[in-house]
Amino acid sequence: SGESGKRIADFFNDLNGVVMKLVVILMNLAPYGVFFLMAKLFSQIELSTIGNLIQYFLVVLGALFIHALITYPIILKVLSGLNPVIFIRKMRDAALFAFSTASSNATIPVTLETATKKMGVHNNVASFTVPLGATINMDGTAIMQGVATVFIAQIYGVDLTISDYLMVILTATLASVGTAGVPGVGLIMLAMVLQQVGLPVEGIALIIGVDRLLDMTRTAVNVTGDTMVTCIVGKSEKEMDLEVYRNPWAGNKEEKL
Repeated sequence: SGESGKRIADFFNDLNGVVMKLVVILMNLAPYGVFFLMAKLFSQIELSTIGNLIQYFLVVLGALFIHALITYPIILKVLSGLNPVIFIRKMRDAALFAFSTASSNATIPVTLETATKKMGVHNNVASFTVPLGATINMDGTAIMQGVATVFIAQIYGVDLTISDYLMVILTATLASVGTAGVPGVGLIMLAMVLQQVGLPVEGIALIIGVDRLLDMTRTAVNVTGDTMVTCIVGKSEKEMDLEVYRNPWAGNKEEKL
């Protein structure tokens, strides 16, 4: 407290400023490093690999859409009996925000507002499940890591055994749980998955170029999953206003005006 506390606070503020400047410098230099890494890698592969990369992109994108628009609604209907069509419609704003930021953590305020004001889940449930989901619920990341591992194995001509596939599933699931809800971290955790099955980590450079859009998409999927679980928990614990959930205008700005 007092003068000593002010000096400590100033020290950490200055330290934070230095760290942020270093981060900005690294972010400005990163594209050049990625370019040279990709240039070296692409000089050693065939043109057919480009087509395989496009296939990888479409497979991951398709799997993410299926998971968000089919798997989640089925789980919601089976476990809570709620209308999944209403859920998907009300998730639009939160999913778009998650897509634009590519960060589950940055989307927490929007996800909370969606869960409480649009879905009708009481705040005492949503305030626990949403931040928890943003930390450990990374379904989209697990999907990407699984597909990426198989893709990189095929590019390098490595035949994965059944035990390797099981290891990929287990490691990708655990890695996704430990993935922070910030942009681009999924690729870092992918390195751990690749090492578990003996694949070269350098293969990540193959998918860096197309991962930005996939990162944005899987973040939207992750946020959708967080809200779905929140609705299921709220319904099961009777901490949910079903009239708000059924009201198509609930939580909209037009209603507030």
